[in-house]
Amino acid sequence: MDNKQNILKEKSYTFAVRMVKFYQFLKNEKKEFVLSKQVLRSGTAIGALIEEALQGESKSDFIHKLSIANKEANETRYWLRLLRDTDFIDEKLTTSLIFDVEELIKILVSTIKTSKQNNKK
Repeated sequence: MDNKQNILKEKSYTFAVRMVKFYQFLKNEKKEFVLSKQVLRSGTAIGALIEEALQGESKSDFIHKLSIANKEANETRYWLRLLRDTDFIDEKLTTSLIFDVEELIKILVSTIKTSKQNNKK
């Protein structure tokens, strides 16, 4: 496992922990039960898919799993923006969570591009 993959694994796990705590906050403090489950599902799927990718059966399987993780990360960003714009969470919390998910997206996109280039060689 190279350094970029290690960082991706660690950051996605830390983000998943944040998403579980965020879900608990939305459920317990804000009494929000629908959108909170959506953001929990997509936010924790990112790391699970990265873990799967790291055990991929082939380079194309690895790329495919990371591509799905990237889709989940983009979906998570959507739910976070929706929760902010419907006043369930404030701008400060939104900014922090979106920053983290966008960092994951950047690393995922970079890793996918590099892997595709290396796969052609």
